[in-house]
Amino acid sequence: MVGYLFAGQGSQYIGMGKDLFDSFPEAKSVFDRADKVLGFSLSSLIFNGPLEELTKTNNCQPAIVTVSIACWQVYSAKHPQIDGYMAGLSLGEYSALVAAGALNFDDAVYLVRRRGKFMEEEAIAHPGKMLSVIGLELNKVKEICAEVKAEVANINCPGQIVISGSPEAIQAAQVLAKEKGAKLAVVLEVSGAFHSSFMQGASAKLAKELENIRINTPKFPVVSNITAKPALSALEIKENLIRQVSGSVLWEDSVRLMLSKGISDFIEFGPGKVLKGLMRRIDNNAQVLNIEKNADIA
Repeated sequence: MVGYLFAGQGSQYIGMGKDLFDSFPEAKSVFDRADKVLGFSLSSLIFNGPLEELTKTNNCQPAIVTVSIACWQVYSAKHPQIDGYMAGLSLGEYSALVAAGALNFDDAVYLVRRRGKFMEEEAIAHPGKMLSVIGLELNKVKEICAEVKAEVANINCPGQIVISGSPEAIQAAQVLAKEKGAKLAVVLEVSGAFHSSFMQGASAKLAKELENIRINTPKFPVVSNITAKPALSALEIKENLIRQVSGSVLWEDSVRLMLSKGISDFIEFGPGKVLKGLMRRIDNNAQVLNIEKNADIA
């Protein structure tokens, strides 16, 4: 079995997916489909920028899903024998659900465009920030959160935890983290306190959108960010996607679940190598292959 991993937000860059678009009809059709669904040329924005526009959450989210699924379609056309577990980091869970046949690509692109819009609206209504804490154990990070009234947003790998909160809480947390021995405590360049209660309004709006979206039973287990377990039913998948916006991303636990199933070979789809880097910290013996460019397609 193989673990199929899908990139999350933050790995975007201008020109991502362009060589696949130029070389493989399977990839081109994905970009063309996204343009049609959204009613504007997302592909032009991805290939030509400007980066400031691409980085906006409501553009970035459908862009990364589009590139990830283009990578997936090219790979799966050449390797039709798919067997294993799937997972995606936050936004990447939508790509994983598409790859598993649980979610239609058109619906996924539409949903993440709306998801990004809702998250930005909440970020404006309830200003917040995020802090990446490197080199502290989870229990110490939780102590900091309790003291400053912040929340754990992402548990990415051993020694890398992201917290969300008000600007004041994050500033206080940064000072405390360093006092408690963190190697680094870096305020992230994001527009809001994502994966926290600051995003509850976005969760509610997404729930309304999901009422009209068909979810199928996945052909392969898709490990949910919010539970670190496979979601088995359409209702459970919808509930997890709603909770995920304002809940903690349990990435390390999600990967450990796949490792516990005997999976040691993983493939990362989409821009960048963020998940490969996290895997090194979770289990350095696991092998991760990246599918992002022509040269990666064997």
